Amino acid sequence: MADSDYLAKPPSACCFSGTIHRGTPRGRVEQVLDIPTYIARPAEGKGNGHVVLYFPDVWGHSNNAFLLMDAFADAGFLTLGIDYFRGNDPLPEGFDQAAWRAKHVAFATENVPKWAAAARERFGSTTPEKTKYAVVGYCFGAPYVMQMLAATDNHVSAGAFAHPTLLKEEDFVGIKHPLLLSCAENDHAFNTESRRKAIDILQRENKVYHEQLFYGIAHGFASKGDPDDPYQRWCKEQSLRAIIDWFDLWLIRS
Repeated sequence: MADSDYLAKPPSACCFSGTIHRGTPRGRVEQVLDIPTYIARPAEGKGNGHVVLYFPDVWGHSNNAFLLMDAFADAGFLTLGIDYFRGNDPLPEGFDQAAWRAKHVAFATENVPKWAAAARERFGSTTPEKTKYAVVGYCFGAPYVMQMLAATDNHVSAGAFAHPTLLKEEDFVGIKHPLLLSCAENDHAFNTESRRKAIDILQRENKVYHEQLFYGIAHGFASKGDPDDPYQRWCKEQSLRAIIDWFDLWLIRS
């Protein structure tokens, strides 16, 4: 498909830049359906019984992603993060982005539903109706949030994305569960025109949604922003806080 066919454009060079965050991850990587999966567990006695499925940006299983997943676990959610890049695909200087993207999109599109089903079987409670699921995606991960929100048989109650890529109009038409959009004002992939068109679709189709928009901020802020810049750090933290509150609302309080 041409880039013009997307509301949120495919990943570009800017998606691969950002700041590596400092901190020591507390989770561990295990195999789920033979796919590397980061597992962040709430502290003893602090879990709420529900699960977040995390779809990372183009950095995949980065330290940044691990720390974000730890934060969801700190909020009480067992958090599982897929590595659809499978940790074995380095990005050389001048690499062919289109070919890289096509390979990994094909793998993720086919395997995310299978991985999610395997995760539910392995980590859900013995009474599945008591375990609710939320989905969150950053950049490259946004389409898989929408894929999960469009399904009716996967126990997902709500979803969220930040600075998305690779989304088409039909993705917004198809969702069946509440969606939070955490957006950057200056996003090359999801610009003002595209963002407003997406909101128009959600309103026209009577979808349940909430839009969060950060002034003067760029693509990648929620997962790769510079924590030494006070405003970027604030935006990142506010995005995370809003997503956690959104999941609390639809999985716990509703």
